[in-house]
Amino acid sequence: MTDIQTPLPEPTAEPPSPETAVEPQPLAPPEPTSALDVIWEFVQTILLALVIFLLIRNVVQNYRIDGISMEPNFHNGQFLFVNRYAYCPGIHLEVPLTNVQLYDKVWCVWPPKRGDVIVFEYPLDLSRDFIKRVIGLPGETVEVKAGKVYVDGKLLPEPFGPNPSTRSSPPVKVGPNQVFVMGDNRDNSSDSRTWGLLPQNDIIGKAWVSYWPPKNWAIVPHYDLTNFASAAP
Repeated sequence: MTDIQTPLPEPTAEPPSPETAVEPQPLAPPEPTSALDVIWEFVQTILLALVIFLLIRNVVQNYRIDGISMEPNFHNGQFLFVNRYAYCPGIHLEVPLTNVQLYDKVWCVWPPKRGDVIVFEYPLDLSRDFIKRVIGLPGETVEVKAGKVYVDGKLLPEPFGPNPSTRSSPPVKVGPNQVFVMGDNRDNSSDSRTWGLLPQNDIIGKAWVSYWPPKNWAIVPHYDLTNFASAAP
C-alpha cells in the first residue's frame, strides 16, 4: 500500500510593505574643528562684510553738515544720506573708517537739475566737501542783482525760501559740464559767486535723505525752478 502524503503548501512571500523601514544608527561623532577652519570662517565673514560695506558706500554715503550756508533749509550738525549714483555712477574703493582712497573712477551720465541740492568736492581744495543748490546749467547766464537771481535775464523762482540778501554779482556764462551753485543762506555762503563755476566731475552726489537729528528726518524735497513766470518781481 502506497502512502500518499498531501504536499505541504509552499511558503508565499509577503507583499512588500509600503513603508521603508529605517533602523536607527548610532550618530557619528562630529569631526573636530581645527583652528585653521575657525580662522578661515572668520576671514570669510570679514571679507563678506567688507564687500557689502563697499557696495553700499559706492551708492549711498552719509555726510554731516558743517556750517550755516544752507540755512534755513539745512542746519549745522545735520546728517544726510547722499545718492552717489544720481549723476555720476562709479567705483569708489577706500579704506573703511579713513579717508584713504585706493581707487576712484566715475562716469557722469546724468546732468544735475536746477534746484537739486548737491554735495561736491570744493574746487579750490578737493579735500573739503561742500553742499549747495544748483542754480545755473550749461549754456545759461546767471546774474544776481540786489539779492535777486536772474537766469538768462529771467527772475528765478525760489519756492525753497532762501534767506534774503542784497548782494549782487556780475553775469556769468555757465560752460559745458559746469553748474552755477549757491547756498540758501545767501549772505553766509561761499559759492559760485565768489570762487566760480563748479565742474560736474567734482559732484559727489545728490542730497537724498536727512536722517539726524530725528526731528529733521525727511526726504530732501526737489523744487521745480523751471517756471520763471511764477517768480515775483
